[in-house]
Amino acid sequence: AQNIDFFIRILAACFCGACIGFERSKRFKEAGVRTHIIVCCAAALIMIISKYGFADLTAADGAVYNGTRGADPARVAAQAVSGISFLGAGVIFKNGNTVKGLTTAAGIWATAAIGLAVGAGMYWVGLFVTLLIAVFQISMHRFTIGADSFCTSRVQFTVSNGEEFAAELQTQLDKWRARVVSSELSRDGDGNLCYDLTLKTAQCIELDDIMQFMTEHKEIIRAEGV
Repeated sequence: AQNIDFFIRILAACFCGACIGFERSKRFKEAGVRTHIIVCCAAALIMIISKYGFADLTAADGAVYNGTRGADPARVAAQAVSGISFLGAGVIFKNGNTVKGLTTAAGIWATAAIGLAVGAGMYWVGLFVTLLIAVFQISMHRFTIGADSFCTSRVQFTVSNGEEFAAELQTQLDKWRARVVSSELSRDGDGNLCYDLTLKTAQCIELDDIMQFMTEHKEIIRAEGV
C-alpha cells in the first residue's frame, strides 16, 4: 500500500513537470517537456528516499539500532545528489544559439536517484521510476512532444544566385518542417552567397535529404550538413 502511495506521488510530480515543460516548449526553450519530467520525477524520488529510505535503521520509537554508531545514513546520499550534478554538467555544451545535453544531464541525475532508491532497499519504487522514465524517453523520441524532442541540425549552402534561391530555400524548410534557430549570410571570394543555418526539426535532416535538394537546384555550388 505504501508503494502505491509512492507511485502516485511520483506520477503527480511527472504531471507537474510536464505542465511546466510544455509552457517552455511553446517558447522553443532547450529544456522542454522531457527534461522537466525527468527532473521533477527524480526530485520526487529523492524526497521519498530522504523521508522513508532509512526507516530500517531506527526502531518504532525513534531509537537507533545498535551497530550504526550514531552515523547519519542520509549524509552520503545527500552528497550523491549534489555531486552527480558535476557529472551531468559535463555533458551540457553550447553550440552557437543552441544548447545540447540538458535531457542527458537530467537523465544522469535521475539514474543516480534510482541507484539511491535501490541501495536503500526501495526496489519497487526504483523499478517503477526506471520504467516510467524509459517509457517517456522512448515515446517522446518516437512522437515529437516539446522542443527538447527536436533535432538540431546545421546546414550550409553556397549558391551562385542567392537572391532567387531564398524563396526556394524557404519552401524546402517548410517541407522539412524546420524552425530557423540562427542564420548567417555572407559572400565568398567569388561573390557567391553563403547561407549558414541552424535548424530545429522533428526528424533529423539526413545527408540524402541535402543531396536531393542539391540535385533539384543546380545553383547550389556546395552544401554541408552537421
